[in-house]
Amino acid sequence: MTAVHTEETHATATVANRRSEVTRWIAGLHDELTSFFGRLDRGGTFIEDRWERPGGGGGVARVMTDGVTFEKAGINRSAVMGELPDAAARRLGGRGAASGTTHFFATGVSLVVHPRSPKVPTVHLNVRYFELTDEHGQLTDCWFGGGTDLTPFYPHLDDARTFHGALHAMCNRHHDALYPDLKKWCDEYFVNTHRENEARGVGGLFFDHLRAGDSEYGLDFEAAQAFVTDVARVLRQAYEPIVDRRRDEGFSDAEREFQLVRRGRYVEFNLVHDRGTTFGLQTNARVESVLMSLPPLAMWQYAPRYAPNSFEARLVQMLEPRDWVTDVAGA
Repeated sequence: MTAVHTEETHATATVANRRSEVTRWIAGLHDELTSFFGRLDRGGTFIEDRWERPGGGGGVARVMTDGVTFEKAGINRSAVMGELPDAAARRLGGRGAASGTTHFFATGVSLVVHPRSPKVPTVHLNVRYFELTDEHGQLTDCWFGGGTDLTPFYPHLDDARTFHGALHAMCNRHHDALYPDLKKWCDEYFVNTHRENEARGVGGLFFDHLRAGDSEYGLDFEAAQAFVTDVARVLRQAYEPIVDRRRDEGFSDAEREFQLVRRGRYVEFNLVHDRGTTFGLQTNARVESVLMSLPPLAMWQYAPRYAPNSFEARLVQMLEPRDWVTDVAGA
């Protein structure tokens, strides 16, 4: 066996070991999040559905319908691999093979919960890990991605402050530049550009291509993974207090109708702009899992107009990006 062949074999084994480790890591986070939202709902149960992807890999979908607090909650994990189509490779922005075929490995956990009450915001979270290899199994690129964001349907400014305050504190444990950078990225990403750049919600964190050794944060692989783990666990501080203080508030028919209208805007973003949805559809992922984030009910009104200072108008105004951590004016 030549030295070159021995080196390639060792590198391929290292890639396989890391894939096994991060797949177990994602499975553990999936279990934690399922337990957390099962407790937070106060009565609903998750149905589990295991699936396999024809091109390689598979996943586990856990869905709660008609829960006590949540009208629908979906928490999915997957570990998929295969040849990367050219269109998907261009959208990913990773460093693929210099020549020949690029292969991908992707694992992650993703959740979206749609509460019954319009007083309780929708929340989304996902964390993921990507690898690209050449046709010989040699690693060409790897990175983490993910984030979490809040989509309210009623203009409770203090809920947004609770959410962002928890994200800010969590990020600062790892690097003080993470929160401002990733908040800005989130504000710019979750936007319905076809709706005159209307924000989907009040933002949160969004990041992609977080690589070990990135100069701006100085995180090695283990430190980057630790940060992403904290992102996956932050809803205990960022979201649970909001649910607990809003779950028993009454609401009107008008507030419920507006919730359904805003859910329609949520659907528009996920189907038109979301990278994860596009990647899943381009790589033949299981469509039920790709579209898990869609709400059970939504509504589209023709050119709605809201009276000045109505709760609807105040909610739309609230969606404009701002500094939720230090700016307490306008409560």
